[in-house]
Amino acid sequence: MYPTRRLIASYENGNYSVKLYSDGTKIKETDEDSFFAAFPDSIDLKITDFCDTGCPMCHEMSSPDGKAGNLDEPFLSTLRAGTELAIGGGNPLSHPSVVPFLWRMKRQGVICNLTVNAVHLKRERELVSELIGAGLIHGLGISLSRYDCETVNFARGYPNAVLHLINGVFEDYEKIADLGLKVLLLGYKRFGRGEDFFSSAVEDNMKRTRELLPTILDRFAVISFDNLALSQLDVRGMIGDEEYERMFMGEDGDASMYIDLVKREIAKSSTSKERFPLGNDIIPIFDTVRNK
Repeated sequence: MYPTRRLIASYENGNYSVKLYSDGTKIKETDEDSFFAAFPDSIDLKITDFCDTGCPMCHEMSSPDGKAGNLDEPFLSTLRAGTELAIGGGNPLSHPSVVPFLWRMKRQGVICNLTVNAVHLKRERELVSELIGAGLIHGLGISLSRYDCETVNFARGYPNAVLHLINGVFEDYEKIADLGLKVLLLGYKRFGRGEDFFSSAVEDNMKRTRELLPTILDRFAVISFDNLALSQLDVRGMIGDEEYERMFMGEDGDASMYIDLVKREIAKSSTSKERFPLGNDIIPIFDTVRNK
């Protein structure tokens, strides 16, 4: 049984209000016809390129030779309370300064979510549990390529764990359905190593997932999609325009963005080919991305 949700952040951003709840629910409301953000609600933040799993579809092209980014960049002190950081890599747990950084962000009122590979979760389960217990991370994304009992059981034990499943790669939906899990379907990124890994087998699996999806939508505690997956899986056609518009959080760059601390680059998303240099204040940084 999941605990009763509580409000963890409430703020104004441009012409709308935002409320974040402990169960991961995010509600955005405006009296106007559209939403206009003054700063990003959420940031996909890559803090390292180091990773030793060698996933063949990795769009970040992370490797054991990958470098760590600077977690003292000036713009970080300009992040508004309530902003969500989706912290990833590479393997973010490998960054030598990740724990002090999480403490700093917590004091600043920034909501930190961490994405780790299932391989690293097994290796660093105690550390991850400590981060959760200290309230340093709110949401835990677990990248899963295939069914794994230990990982699934861990996710079932933490209400804010979300299994990250790549469209065209993950196939074991029936094995994880009806277990009260939260899942996030990610679009297949033909970027980085993902370009070379793409094949007819991946394409066939994407088609099977699209056909299966209507039968499993209500078999998870929560099922959500990134914007690429929304397009690849035609979720709008599946649920209808009205429901889609009610839940859609906006295009990449509307109220979200990507920051690569290793290369010191910013973009609308992690697969954007158009990149810009990192600045020192989040508002002009965001304006640069949004206006392109």
